[in-house]
Amino acid sequence: MTAANQTGGRLAGKAAIVVGAGQTPGDTIGNGRATAISFAREGARVLLVDRDEGSARETHLMIEKDGGESHVIAADVTKEDDCRALAAAAVERFGRVDVLHNNVGIGTGDSGPVHLEQEAWRRIMDVNLTAMFLTIKHVLPHMREQRSGSIINISSVASVASTGMLAYKVSKAGVNALTHQIAMGNAHYGIRCNAILPGLMNTPMAIEGMSEARGIPKEALIKGRDSMVPLGAKQGTAWDVANAAVFLASDEAKFITGVLLPVDGGQSIKIG
Repeated sequence: MTAANQTGGRLAGKAAIVVGAGQTPGDTIGNGRATAISFAREGARVLLVDRDEGSARETHLMIEKDGGESHVIAADVTKEDDCRALAAAAVERFGRVDVLHNNVGIGTGDSGPVHLEQEAWRRIMDVNLTAMFLTIKHVLPHMREQRSGSIINISSVASVASTGMLAYKVSKAGVNALTHQIAMGNAHYGIRCNAILPGLMNTPMAIEGMSEARGIPKEALIKGRDSMVPLGAKQGTAWDVANAAVFLASDEAKFITGVLLPVDGGQSIKIG
């Protein structure tokens, strides 16, 4: 893990939920873990949510070592009862919810329209899109009551660019639409909702997961992905996503809502 350990206090006094705060094993750090650590370093109290409680606890120990405050709850966010419970747990623990960061996403079993199985389609939609709807559904009443809040959804550049992953693309395009709807429908409550669109990132899910699935050596995969990035011919890291999330969660972004922010080294410029 590499990133400066300074604490700037940009989120001081805020209570944040990070959904997907654990990660798959790998040589680097994942987006959810990096964001949770960055939130805590900036002074937020963080509720770490993950289906894999052990992985979330690893994140907790990293935050604890930094001197930050975090708490762990195991949840499957495709289940509405779990989403209701995590929102209630945050309010019980912190008294409020200032930030909801939705980071869970998968692409397992995805393919083109002819070979994609219906079961894989449904699972990807449930995890990538329905889960975000459910966490937002149960956090929104608390944010509306306090008349403030920042919701950050992790989408993907794949939502607006060409890709061979049909269900993943459609689910992430749905995240973009969800973000716009929540932003517009809750602006009068003082609630902001934005999405981050990561491009090619060097994270465990992208590298170790794809290397294993495709039978490609990690070094070759990294080299190939690096070559596709316009800015410096190098993939981004989870810290790049985390830095964007800190900004969107902070009061520095108090006049920003409904934004789809690419964090992609210029990859999405190719669309034009």
